[in-house]
Formats: sequence, structure tokens, C-alpha cells
Amino acid sequence: MNIDSIKNGTVIDHITAGKAMTLYRLLKLDSLDCPVAIIQRATSSKMGSKDIIKIDASIGVDMDILGYVDPNATVNIIRDGELVEKRKVELPGELTNVLFCKNPRCITSTEQELPHIFKLTDRENRVYRCLYCDTRAKKIK
Repeated sequence: MNIDSIKNGTVIDHITAGKAMTLYRLLKLDSLDCPVAIIQRATSSKMGSKDIIKIDASIGVDMDILGYVDPNATVNIIRDGELVEKRKVELPGELTNVLFCKNPRCITSTEQELPHIFKLTDRENRVYRCLYCDTRAKKIK
């Protein structure tokens, strides 16, 4: 398989194998007007296998979404065919409008304009809870 290198753009690397499509959907990469390549289960000496997303445009990546789905991923910024910046991703302490509260009694069910805010309550187990009603968020698969 041959995937060309990009001259100017963003590469999301070291994605846990099988999570690239979830990131593609949550980051809304389908709405971009540029080539996007998804490489699934590529061989990796460090990880065994990994996914990679190459975006042939310089875009801002929502690091909160990326950190929630896969805190071990990296974001590489490419300019003129050279790596100019490598960003490490971290598990975010708070997520806004990434997760949505499923509790029908939560205020976000009746007050539609309120943002859905989830706080990280257990870093080790990656548990997020609704700021308003303390309902535990379901994990993204």
C-alpha cells in the first residue's frame, strides 16, 4: 500500500488500533474540503499495531476530543514536508459538548441551551461525570 507524504498538514499518529474511525467521526473530519487518509492497523514497533490519520491541510485539532478517545496519540504538524511540531495528547480534565448526558432528569434535558459539561472524576479508570447531575458518562468504543 502506498500513502503519499503530505507537504502541509496534520498527522494524528500513535492512535490505538481500531479508534481512527471514532476520531474521524468526533473530529468531524468528513466536513473538511481536503484529502484525509485513514490508515488502520499499521505495523508499529512500539505498539504492535496502530492507526494513523493524515490530513492534507493545516487544521486545528480538538485536543480534548483526541485526549478523551486516545490520550496516548500524538499530533504532528507538517510544513513544507518537514515535521515542525509534535504535540503530546493528555486526558482532559473537562469535556464540553463532546459527551451528552443520558439522564432524563438532568437539567440539560430541559434546558437545551446549556452546555453538556463532564468532569474527569477518576483519572486511572477514565471516568467522567456530568457536572449538573453527576451521572457517569458511557465510554466511547
